[in-house]
Amino acid sequence: MKFLISLFLTIFLAFSSFVSASTRLRVAQSKKFTPSKKAWKYADKQLKNMSVDEKIGQLIHVGVNARFANQESEFFKDLKRHVVENKIGGIIFFGAPIYETAHLGNRMQDFAEIPLLLSLDAETGIGMRFGDAVNFPWAMAVAATGNPEYARKIGVVTAREAKAMGIMHVYSPVLDVNNNADNPVINVRSFGENPEEVAKYGVAFIQGVQSQRVLATAKHFPGHGDTNVDSHRGLPIIDHSRASLDKTELLPFRKAVEAGVGSIMIAHIGLPQIDAEEIKPLKESIQGDAEAGAEIVTQTATIPATLSAKIQTDILRKEMGFDGLIVSDAMSMSGLTLYFTQEEAGVRAFLAGTDILEKPADVDAMLRGLRDAVKSGRISEARLNESVRKSLAWKHELGLTKQKTVPLDQLDRIVSNSETAALAEEIAAKAITLVRNDAGLIPLQMDTKVAVLGISNGFDGPGTMGTLVGTLRQNGLRFETAYLQENSTAEQIAAARKTVAEADVVIAGLYGRVRSGAKNSVGLPESGAIVLREILAADKKVIGVSFGNPYILGSFPQLKTYIVAFGDMPSLQRASASAILGTQDISGRLPISLPGLYPRGSGIQLLSKK
Repeated sequence: MKFLISLFLTIFLAFSSFVSASTRLRVAQSKKFTPSKKAWKYADKQLKNMSVDEKIGQLIHVGVNARFANQESEFFKDLKRHVVENKIGGIIFFGAPIYETAHLGNRMQDFAEIPLLLSLDAETGIGMRFGDAVNFPWAMAVAATGNPEYARKIGVVTAREAKAMGIMHVYSPVLDVNNNADNPVINVRSFGENPEEVAKYGVAFIQGVQSQRVLATAKHFPGHGDTNVDSHRGLPIIDHSRASLDKTELLPFRKAVEAGVGSIMIAHIGLPQIDAEEIKPLKESIQGDAEAGAEIVTQTATIPATLSAKIQTDILRKEMGFDGLIVSDAMSMSGLTLYFTQEEAGVRAFLAGTDILEKPADVDAMLRGLRDAVKSGRISEARLNESVRKSLAWKHELGLTKQKTVPLDQLDRIVSNSETAALAEEIAAKAITLVRNDAGLIPLQMDTKVAVLGISNGFDGPGTMGTLVGTLRQNGLRFETAYLQENSTAEQIAAARKTVAEADVVIAGLYGRVRSGAKNSVGLPESGAIVLREILAADKKVIGVSFGNPYILGSFPQLKTYIVAFGDMPSLQRASASAILGTQDISGRLPISLPGLYPRGSGIQLLSKK
């Protein structure tokens, strides 16, 4: 009898556990961030009353650097024309002040018959584009902490601050697996080189963003990590088999789809083993988003994922089951404009499966190409309705049909508050990674004769290392400074040589930062590299701190002390200074390997002197 009772209880508990698990699964599934029945009903009603031209306009999202503009200015009138006459679907904002951006967004929403979907690249929070906001550490720094919860928290704050500005579509996280040390465009924007870890941190970020009813975007599908060409300057080719892609590049995106990500961005990259259609550079092409003077990479290539139905429709839609919004990477990037006119690029991207054509180089030309394709029957109205219906439903789901403008008086209460600043500082402190301390210079002795040498691949001047220098001084360290960048003169180089020669220890701030479309992205200028090589050859004691590209140790393997901060954000510069002086613990670990030097997971753990 006891046996039967025990057996009954075991079966009952097992059944209860199964029911409980099933209930939890149903609840989780019901919470998936997706348009509701009301949203689809709204979309269907709108579609019935829209002309073909109005539908075509909804596909286009223009790119804008907001600024103050009188309503009679050409800038304002041209943007208004796209909203009022071309009926565009949205705007993506780039670098600008916060109030000007929110105000301009409100103005354009007032002009729009159908609410605009405003978007932003916000990989490091809204501070990635807005200099007057807190800028979180890069994704690789977040992964260096070993705590995915930080990614989720950044997602929550990013969405909250973006929403306060009227921005409901966040173009992040980056789910590219950075397994190529020579990658000039992804680098620290990636969570690392391990697909499972990238997926873990990426999904956490997505969950944080979408918990605030803001749309997250996984990018850059099918994976931009194993490239050595910047798609702003040319078309990268990833010659991988499908099996290899499934194992590495596609895994984080698959996990994101399973987690319910609302949108996915398609990359301008060729995958010849997936779609072998050959393309050739145009005789008369648009240079695109490349920096002036940057090398443009032109070659016979294969069709980019942006225009490939085999990649977007067959793999992403049908195989992976993604039913959200597909967004193109900027249609103005050289990886696309070198090979296709704006008219043809828009049509081919749309036919491949794209719902939103982001930042055309020529808005009117792209609209013209789409209209001609519909008139000729190349684009069916059914296909047009499919994408427009989806965008309309999302606009309703995001609350834009109820409130499309935002009150400006809330911005200075929500954006960059003390909670945001504290989170950035906490993550930065946990991210600093001590890779090498062979000379025993960390922590630095305060009575040492020190020089701080900043070497930058930008043109920002000595202010680039201002936070590092300021924090070191505030903590009582005395030193001389020197700074070299891309356009430093012979006199400045000579002065830097003199400064470092007179010091016993040189703190070398290596600002080889990711600068998309730049001629020297992630590298150091020769003006600074030559000075660094000279002092290393003279066996000078040098503390190298990478405020960007973590792989830079490979170019200067003689460095006996090497710290990786993964970025030049103020929080990371402050944390680096504290780590050098021993006033904080050092606990970060590399999310990537340094080829031939250190494996992933490396990192010397040190307790503070306090």
